[in-house]
Amino acid sequence: MTNLNNGRPPEAVYIHIPFCTNKCFYCDFNSYVLKDQPVTDYLQALDREMELTVKNTPPGVIKTIFVGGGTPTVLKPDEMAYFLKSVRTHFPQWDENIEFSMEANPGTTDQDKLAVMKEGGVNRVSFGVQAFQNELLSGIGRIHNVDDVYRSLENARSVGLHNLSVDLMFGLPNQTVDMLKESITKALELNLPHYSIYSLKVEENTLFHTLFNKNKLPLPSEEDELEMYLLLMSTMEAAGYGQYEISNFAKPGMESRHNITYWRNEDYYGLGAGAHGYVKRQRHMNIKGVNPYIEASLKGLPRLDSFRVSEQEAMEDFMMVGLRMREGVSDQAFRTQFGKSLQDIFGGSLSKMLAAGLLEQDGDIYRLSKQGILFGNDVFGEFVGALTEV
Repeated sequence: MTNLNNGRPPEAVYIHIPFCTNKCFYCDFNSYVLKDQPVTDYLQALDREMELTVKNTPPGVIKTIFVGGGTPTVLKPDEMAYFLKSVRTHFPQWDENIEFSMEANPGTTDQDKLAVMKEGGVNRVSFGVQAFQNELLSGIGRIHNVDDVYRSLENARSVGLHNLSVDLMFGLPNQTVDMLKESITKALELNLPHYSIYSLKVEENTLFHTLFNKNKLPLPSEEDELEMYLLLMSTMEAAGYGQYEISNFAKPGMESRHNITYWRNEDYYGLGAGAHGYVKRQRHMNIKGVNPYIEASLKGLPRLDSFRVSEQEAMEDFMMVGLRMREGVSDQAFRTQFGKSLQDIFGGSLSKMLAAGLLEQDGDIYRLSKQGILFGNDVFGEFVGALTEV
């Protein structure tokens, strides 16, 4: 029998603010253009959801909070203050080293708003920069320009926020290897503790998907995209940043502790429209639309779906998310969660991936090899529906 995280309450909180200034051409997140949205009603609904959630599953000491979106920083300073007070009220016990992250868009973060964020407990800000070429930014529907990036980071530092991260993207339409090289060089000149660098995925229900189907999306070739990924890995490593997860790079000790919660398959509260949560082997997803979410929260928890995760699915999830991290998965952690050994459950798949040179073994730890990083999805897929009969 598993110990379900030793019965501890979740120590991580995810909160979704679904509003944006505009919809980027590649975005399939649960987000809505801010104009005419009932922001105050939404924040009050969120407050009610927090109240009901902690009544059902009382929190312990919270170690990480992550506010995502949408663009949480489109909230006005008074809305931001109300929201952060809600968080503090319902999750009052914070670890003394809490990591409280908020996503931000360059250009939506003046000093006043950042000061309110810091006052409310936010101590880490992740800016969605994506590229350092204005023509690429407008080509993917971003409303900020490169000057906004520098101004926003300067504003953050001026109010005492120094744990900063930026997101970059590669594989964008009309992006060349040299453009990515320039973006990484400019990003590294900022000397930040953390960078996330993702490849573009063309998702359904996006403008890019429509263009792709019409053969009107000028994406880089597969060879160029591979060259981009190899370039970013070698450049980041040479600059002293550890690739602690497939798309994430940090100075030692500055990894995103909240995201590591997901990659270790640990419990977290999920709050807000369309948010997902995972508590005591129970996964839930909230109602997505803003007004339907507000209405549902007046009657109870605004759930769209809630289901128990089977032991088999939890084991598969453990492998799929755990192998994203460069530290890999350990037999000891698996035994702690499931009371069984990795070899008992996934012996065949582990042997196959080791033989293919996509995994490497170090004692009781299995991790992606350098080659395995390039074929991560093939490796993860190997552990779905692959349980050895025991």
